[in-house]
Amino acid sequence: MPCRALRLFLLLLVGPAWATAAESSLHLPAPQNVMVYSYNFRSSLRWSPVKVDRGPVLYTVHFKTGAFNQWDEMNCTRITQTECNFPQLLNERRWTIILRVRAELGQMVSDWAESDPFVAERNTTIGPPKVNNVIVNSDSLLVSVIPPFGSELGDFLQYHVSYWENSTSTTKKETKTSNTLFKIINLKELTLYCFKVQVEFVIQPDLQKLGLQSVPECYRTTVSEATRAGYIILIFLLTLFLVILVIVGLFLMWRYHNTIKYWSQPPFKIPSHFEEYLKDPSMPVLEALENCAEEDPCDSLSIVCNGERSQECDGSAEGKAHSHSNSGESGLT
Repeated sequence: MPCRALRLFLLLLVGPAWATAAESSLHLPAPQNVMVYSYNFRSSLRWSPVKVDRGPVLYTVHFKTGAFNQWDEMNCTRITQTECNFPQLLNERRWTIILRVRAELGQMVSDWAESDPFVAERNTTIGPPKVNNVIVNSDSLLVSVIPPFGSELGDFLQYHVSYWENSTSTTKKETKTSNTLFKIINLKELTLYCFKVQVEFVIQPDLQKLGLQSVPECYRTTVSEATRAGYIILIFLLTLFLVILVIVGLFLMWRYHNTIKYWSQPPFKIPSHFEEYLKDPSMPVLEALENCAEEDPCDSLSIVCNGERSQECDGSAEGKAHSHSNSGESGLT
């Protein structure tokens, strides 16, 4: 009996601990970092994955609204992803939505992990508008933008435009408009300007939400019609002046061509050897020329005749020699 009583006492003492251990072995860690991410009213629930060694973990997501305090299933039941996109039903911008997610692995489940209350029109991130088209003028930029999200009935958007001259000066100017087509005015011509656009979503008269600014875009203004006409007149006058200058130059060349010809010819100068002879006539310049003429070699002529006609050949030879000598003397004379 004492032994049986001792066993019963130990069973009563250890039994709750075993039950707690068995119950804890059927639970998984709850997902962490449960947050709603929303950009331009497109929202999703994200969380960190639950890591276990027994196999792939599945996740189930529920939601409830501030008006109906009852949990309901979404389109994310026993999924493997750690993100669940909002269904079309939950795209109401003014609803207060609370979501929860749990991990599941076979028969084991985790505790529910809830998100903070989410209201789209207050908690979403509004992106920058898209610049659709820019028309450049001499003193303005005509800008067309596309809103970052589709407008609903009652939405009111304002566009904050910051622009500046892209130079050493960084002074920015700002303007507001509610139109998607607006003009930036009072700009300098032939100047590079940059601008950024930011959306302001007016939730209530005393509550606004600013979006992200667009990437700066830069454009150079054109030249005005008046300036272009001035350039054309200036070019015409310069061309006319050059034509007149050429005509006057040609006339002066024709009028004073003798003077120009006189001044353009090289000065007359006696060759150096003649100049030396005129200064000293006793120099043997002409004698040297005559000696050169006398030293010219004479041509030799040979006549061959047979015995019968030797006298005729002698007479003809003497005549030819005499004529050759006469021609030589006449050449020297």
